[in-house]
Amino acid sequence: MKLYIAQATCSLAVQAIANELGLAPELVHFDVFGKSTSNGAAFADVNALQYVPVLELDNASRDRLTETTIITSYLADQHPESGLIPKHGTMERVRMDQLLTFVATEIAQKHIPLMRKLMTADGIAYHTNKLLAAYGMLDARLADGRAYLTGEQFTVVDAYVWATLWHERSGVNLDHLKHLHAYIARIEARPSVQKALKDEAEVVSRHKALLAA
Repeated sequence: MKLYIAQATCSLAVQAIANELGLAPELVHFDVFGKSTSNGAAFADVNALQYVPVLELDNASRDRLTETTIITSYLADQHPESGLIPKHGTMERVRMDQLLTFVATEIAQKHIPLMRKLMTADGIAYHTNKLLAAYGMLDARLADGRAYLTGEQFTVVDAYVWATLWHERSGVNLDHLKHLHAYIARIEARPSVQKALKDEAEVVSRHKALLAA
């Protein structure tokens, strides 16, 4: 498999889940500003909308999957023994899909206009308050002492929350959410997450060296 990533984006969630499963997709870095890739491919031919992640499967037709929630769920579904996602058709899976959609719409997408400085003062206040409310809901969910959002098992939604923790870049202060901070620390201690960061840094470094040559 081939996984197209960009630095410090939600593609880290896919890397973390792949690592949890012992998978080793080839990583290709996409420079979102310069529009180049670390393997020289034209990324517009990979994804016409030019965003990551994109997972190219190693099947006969080289199918490509996009969207973090879809890719992580697909990978986890191929390995049900991992416990990274509940089985299709169960209420637990419905709740998982609900959480994944919540993170995508109420967290990930609310950060982007703030990070890109696209907002008026009213827009900044609106998006900031939406993010505070969303993260506050996660903090409250963790207040009963559970290790992860759905219990004691690390799942795809935990990887997604971690990979979209962009509050410092978007200027949203989360210092008051103590349960959330302890939860993120647990995620960042996982070998799969540490490996994702290391592997990303290495492929980004190689890409930069190639551009500078």
